[in-house]
Order: sequence, then structure tokens, then C-alpha cells
Amino acid sequence: MIEGYKEFSVLGLPIHVATNYSGYLLERLHSRIGTHVVTLNAEMTMQAERDRTLANIIKAADLVIPDGAGVVLYLRLLLKQDVRRVPGIELAEALLEQVGQNSPDSTVFFYGGKPGTAAAAAQYWQKQIPGLNIAGTHSGYHSPEEEAELRSTLSKMQPQVIYVGLGVPRQELWIKQNRHLCPQATWVGVGGSFDIWSGAKTRAPAWLGDNNLEWLYRLYQEPWRWKRMLALPKFAFKALIYGVKTKGT
Repeated sequence: MIEGYKEFSVLGLPIHVATNYSGYLLERLHSRIGTHVVTLNAEMTMQAERDRTLANIIKAADLVIPDGAGVVLYLRLLLKQDVRRVPGIELAEALLEQVGQNSPDSTVFFYGGKPGTAAAAAQYWQKQIPGLNIAGTHSGYHSPEEEAELRSTLSKMQPQVIYVGLGVPRQELWIKQNRHLCPQATWVGVGGSFDIWSGAKTRAPAWLGDNNLEWLYRLYQEPWRWKRMLALPKFAFKALIYGVKTKGT
């Protein structure tokens, strides 16, 4: 059980609020309990409204953390919960530190990103945590034949922690389709984390993150995302309507 564990619903999707996610994941890893982690934000929530398959994957996940500012504000303002945002990249980093320090026999695999990006991210972490055992990496750009080879590699290798950086919803769908290959592993969709760790991109300054404005920095770095960012006001509107309906019942 997660320390201080509570479960809430955000527009019909589960969210798990706790104080020590990485410790919980390490316990499950040591117990050989397979785990799928979803990092939920407003954009993913709105995608799930249109995509029933994605919604069902999120509902079936073993751990859903409050990644986005919109989700956190929803919990604070509408559900009156004292919740802090847990960026998916920070949870992924904390788990790597836990594994490197407390589980040196466990192996890690990075999958996703442009050619060379996952490998560069792995080199970065092996310098940061000498005890971390990253057994392999694979680009997210490949032929169907190469993907079949990747699946075979994962099945033979049986890494204990698998980070998948294919973007939403592709990474969640891929994990759902391939989780059976390594049933005892911890699978985490890490979005663009490989880009950050490899140095290809940078995270928003801390003061933006502290004020729930990290999305604005991402839009500055990737202006092509503006259409996807329209999910944020849509999420806010849905949340407002939900709040009004709830108060009226």
C-alpha cells in the first residue's frame, strides 16, 4: 500500500495521491509485481474523453499520478484536497535513483525518442548514478521488423524497469499491447523525458513550474503544440461545469 494513499476521480479518471511514489514502486519491483504508471495531465484527460481505449488503459493502470497543473488545480479547488503536482519526469528520476542505490541487480531499459536520444539519456544517467544498470536502449523510429526484434529483446532480457517515451497516447497504447512481454516489470510512459536527459531540450525554470506554468515554456519551445494546448481551456470548462453540477446535487 502506498504511504498516505488516497484515490480520487478527475472527470471519470482515477488519480492516486500519495507521499512516496518511488518507494512504493521500488517495493513492488522487489516483490516482482508488474506495474503500469500513468502520468495524468489535462491534455491526456481530454484525449481520454475522445478515445475510449486510452480511457480504459488509464482506468486499468496500477498507479496514476497528478502530473499536470490542471489536474492538481482540479483536486485543490473542486475536491478541496491539499495536493502537490508530481511531474512525471521527476518521478522517473526518483525511481532511477532508488533502483541505482537500493536495487543494483535490477535492469533498466529506455525506449523512444529520435535515433540516439535514448542512448544519450542512458549515458547521462549512468554518469549520475554509477550503480544504475541500464541494460539497453532503442529509438522510437524504426521499421516493423525492428520493432519485432525489440519485442524479442525485451522478452529475453526481462528488464525490471522500462521507460517508454513515445508521447501520449502512443506510449500508453504500446505499454498496454506489450506489457505481457515483461509481466513483472515497472512500465512508465515518460513522454519527452529522454529529450531533457540527453540535453536535446531543457526543462522550464523552476519558478514557472512552481507557479503551474511549465506548459507555457513547453509552448515556447514547441510552438507547433498550440493546437494541443487548446485542451487546457477545454479541461477548465469541463471542470467548472462539473463543479456547478456537483454543488447542485
